[in-house]
Amino acid sequence: MKRRLHKKYLVLILAYTGLLLLIPYVLDYGDKSVHHNNKLQQQQPRCPDLEKLWDDNGNASEQHAVNRSQTRIHIYLHATWRTGSSFLGELFNQHPDVFYLYEPMWHIWQALYPGDAGSLQGAVRDMMNALYRCDFSVLKLYAGSQNITTSFIFGWKMNKVICSEPLCDAHKRHDIGLVKEDLCAKCKKRDIRDLERECKKYPVMVIKGVRVLDLSTLVPLMKDPAINLQIIQLFRDPRAVHNSRLKSKQALVKESIQVLRSKKQTDKYKRLLVPNNRVNRAESYVSSAMELICDNWLSDMMLVLNAPPWVRRNYLRVRYEDLVLQPMEELQRLFLFSNLTSSPALDRFALNMTHGHGYSSDKPFLISSRDAKEAIYAWRERLNVEQIHQVEAYCSEVMRQLGYDKNSGDKTT
Repeated sequence: MKRRLHKKYLVLILAYTGLLLLIPYVLDYGDKSVHHNNKLQQQQPRCPDLEKLWDDNGNASEQHAVNRSQTRIHIYLHATWRTGSSFLGELFNQHPDVFYLYEPMWHIWQALYPGDAGSLQGAVRDMMNALYRCDFSVLKLYAGSQNITTSFIFGWKMNKVICSEPLCDAHKRHDIGLVKEDLCAKCKKRDIRDLERECKKYPVMVIKGVRVLDLSTLVPLMKDPAINLQIIQLFRDPRAVHNSRLKSKQALVKESIQVLRSKKQTDKYKRLLVPNNRVNRAESYVSSAMELICDNWLSDMMLVLNAPPWVRRNYLRVRYEDLVLQPMEELQRLFLFSNLTSSPALDRFALNMTHGHGYSSDKPFLISSRDAKEAIYAWRERLNVEQIHQVEAYCSEVMRQLGYDKNSGDKTT
């Protein structure tokens, strides 16, 4: 009997001892397991959800505020056709501390035509991602059999970096004034790697484009701390945009069709792809695309309105009318946002570009000095009552948000 009791006690003692040894191990394993799972969750890449662009709670995580690089600034001038974006871009092209690119995504739309604008948005963002890192090899994807040199870049004959030393001596980088295209055309073609080296020297890089349909496309680049993308979005009175688009309708047909095709599956827009027999096809397509432009503008406004504070800090809204009527004040605002310093020469340039003669030149995409007031109010003389009412009807909310009054006798914005 005693012996049996001794065995029971011995078993209990051994079991108790084993339990005491096991408890710390279990607790330690649990802590490591939780830590390991958290680490895995942190390491797992997250695909951006286009329905929920920000974090689950609607805010950006703290890393966006803490890890944002201040060594180099990347800016995208977000605009649409005929809003005055070429003039806005030229203000940055003139600054000696800016590496500027004019419409590089033009190459994508040309190479992949007739692809609809919506399907090209991923390629547009990928190109921007590479260019902001000074990787210009991405252009080879859209070059066909062409050799990639500085002369391949769209708008290169007006680019101050390409036309100035050390790449060329057609222009002096610190001289403020439009580049003379005929002189720049004589520049020796330089290897694209030479341009990449120049790109890395500049503290600010600016890309101007009209081929990003909506701001949500750029959110991944805004979130990327290596790029820290800042957005300057240019708006203009939709009636003035419509008037200018009609004036340049032949040059905008292809792009307008691509924009319309991006919405062809939506019942609301199906009618827009069917030209009206009462007008020519070019005018019909260009006019119809205006409705989509206003819808995209409104989407952008709502996106920024509901975005986290760090997004709003990296976003600047500019109205064309303010830019040309108050050029020096708006230039200061633009450069302050871009961490750039203005100069008397840059102020004079902005002033002279808005105090020229006439509304526009015969070449619609030529950058030249204009009469700002005539450019702003030309739509009142050139659009008929039906056209004005049509634009005001489908752009009414955009106009309200931007502070544009509906048609009246006085010339105020």
